[in-house]
Amino acid sequence: MKSLVAVAVFIAMSFALVQPVLSHCEVPCGIYDDKMRIEMIREHIATIEKAMQSIASLSGESPVNYNQIVRWTVNKEKHAEHLQEIVQQYFMTQRVKPVHSDDGTPAKGYVDQLTLLHMMLVHAMKAKQTTDLQEVEALRSLTDKFSNVYFEGKK
Repeated sequence: MKSLVAVAVFIAMSFALVQPVLSHCEVPCGIYDDKMRIEMIREHIATIEKAMQSIASLSGESPVNYNQIVRWTVNKEKHAEHLQEIVQQYFMTQRVKPVHSDDGTPAKGYVDQLTLLHMMLVHAMKAKQTTDLQEVEALRSLTDKFSNVYFEGKK
């Protein structure tokens, strides 16, 4: 009985002494790799595309392998969420800065970047809901446009 109490106390103390681990993001350290994040977005898009193609292919087989379809569906949704996280948490929260014109209105480049990022979020959401490859093409096009607008302002 004493050993059971000792184990319970040890477990309770272990949880009480745990320190949360803080992530690197949102700390103003200046360590950013914007080009790598764009490449990560492109990789997520390629994975979403492969998942959509695999789902379509598996759906046409007989007998249908529902386990594989579910695995590809979960994978597609996970990569769409990762893409959304990069857009929101990295670019919108940390990298795209509000810029105003002399008259106090938002500068065109800033508005263009936010518009493209928002459109990427919407198409990533749509990619989660469908196997329509047009969503993949839209994501690729928007990523290219955002990259051009974003890095144009970094020259």
